Amino acid sequence: MDSEILSFIVRWAHVLFGITWIGLLYYFNFIQGGYFKAASPEGLSDAKAKLAPEALWWFRWAAMFTFITGILLLGYLGKALNDYIILSALMGTLMFLNVWLIIWPNQKVALGMVEGDGPTAGAKALLASRTNTLFSAPMVFGMLGSQHIGALKTSSMSADFLSTGFLVAVAIIVLLELNAIFGKTGPMTTVKGVIHASLALTAVIFGVLYYV
Repeated sequence: MDSEILSFIVRWAHVLFGITWIGLLYYFNFIQGGYFKAASPEGLSDAKAKLAPEALWWFRWAAMFTFITGILLLGYLGKALNDYIILSALMGTLMFLNVWLIIWPNQKVALGMVEGDGPTAGAKALLASRTNTLFSAPMVFGMLGSQHIGALKTSSMSADFLSTGFLVAVAIIVLLELNAIFGKTGPMTTVKGVIHASLALTAVIFGVLYYV
């Protein structure tokens, strides 16, 4: 098969899996959480037993295949890699790890699928999920910006990736991920808060990258 056709198929699959993953991420954060708070005890019990586990299955495997196809795309890009793509890949990788290493293990406890401290596990899963929502807007901005913002640097992995702006952007992302593991939800407690925080993070990361 022609390499360009294969590259396009991988890109198409990456977008398709990504739509599934981020769509479910937004469903959990914007819809299901509110329903769980307002549902009757019977409705909540039924949703935890049937709806949530099914949605989490699609969620985690969509994350897995988004990540795999993303790795393949990085290989196809080669010398076309740039700082926007690298930052998006970093956020996407952290989001993938959050799904499999924090959200899913703790959701199993919170939903009663395995034994453990449900409230504590639920809080850990929520913080990681909110952080993934936080990362989602800048991640997509970087993916699209790598092709559509004219002032990009499109050199290969070089000293450009050690620029002050790039290093500051990486530091911000790493600190937010550390907060996802050890910190608190803060302004991300509410749906409005996490949406505003995600848009603000987009402006900060790529403002720093562009101007510093």
